[in-house]
Amino acid sequence: MAIPHEHGGNVFAVARNLGLAPERIIDFSASINPLGMAPGVREALTASLDRLLHYPDKGAAELKQALAAYHGVEPAEIAVANGSTELIHLLPRTFPGRKALIVAPAFAEYALALERAEWQIDYFTLSPTADFALSLPDLARSLGAGYDMLFLCNPGNPAGTLLPRREIAGVIDLCRESGTFLVLDEAFIDFCEGESAKLLVLGNPRAVLLRSMTKFFGIPGLRLGYAVAAAETVAEIVAQQDPWNVNTAAQIAGVASLADDGYCQRTRSYVDEQRARLASALAGIPGLQVFPGRANYLLVRILRQEVTAGHLREALLPKGILIRDCSNFQGLDAGFFRVAVRLEEENDLLVRALAAALA
Repeated sequence: MAIPHEHGGNVFAVARNLGLAPERIIDFSASINPLGMAPGVREALTASLDRLLHYPDKGAAELKQALAAYHGVEPAEIAVANGSTELIHLLPRTFPGRKALIVAPAFAEYALALERAEWQIDYFTLSPTADFALSLPDLARSLGAGYDMLFLCNPGNPAGTLLPRREIAGVIDLCRESGTFLVLDEAFIDFCEGESAKLLVLGNPRAVLLRSMTKFFGIPGLRLGYAVAAAETVAEIVAQQDPWNVNTAAQIAGVASLADDGYCQRTRSYVDEQRARLASALAGIPGLQVFPGRANYLLVRILRQEVTAGHLREALLPKGILIRDCSNFQGLDAGFFRVAVRLEEENDLLVRALAAALA
């Protein structure tokens, strides 16, 4: 049975259905930086409004240079995009193959992109009983069946599990041995940047690293992402991209975001503190199991069979609280939901609402 391709963050439709302004919804379904965008972004956008009279810089040269400096790579090793989702859909149409393996549970766009390109899809499903740990020997056996492309997200979405860099190096080696093109999605790695495998992929022309600027840098409405890969791999991707795929405002916001190192440090510190605090509070609610995570969200399992994530979502909506029902993720059932780590007072409100709904 096909899994519906749904997402969190549909705050405008939810607000319309509730008859509320979108600002009245506390959106725990989308995992966006709780501190919002970097302070300099608003000023940079305001100061650059006249640039909207011109077409965007087609090559996004200034943004590429800023990203290269931020990551310690070369501009030729970066391809900028209209969100990392653009790249997800582009890759199966750019690189040859017909059979793909997705490490699940996973972002629904991987499957949708492969389906649209008419690829065969199989899943390597991680178990919640093992906290979604990845077994390299098991993955090696699966890849032995012959796959042209592997999709892996780290930290996992929605589980939040972080694979250490040494394990990612093992995955890269397995893909090299099996001739599998690796798509490593690090959309949320900014929250634990030290574990990024960005430098590991550069020596492998059959691997690409996906990054997003919408989550950590708090600009989802501008749609901005990029790929890091060997220069020859980037050249193949860029050759398939539409012209002017990244608008002027997104390029300006990206450059301004990367320039504020203090904002990055504050974000990581605040999210680490609040994630631990929220996880502890949620675990204290009878009937809930909280999975350890390293991103700005937590996956939670309801241990009472008579209550589903859908029930909880509907119970919280009248309070203006939106959570992510994860029942449509491959490998998860109706008892799983995900919540973003937001501001302390919002997290406290969520905990009280969940406790009341489960009482």
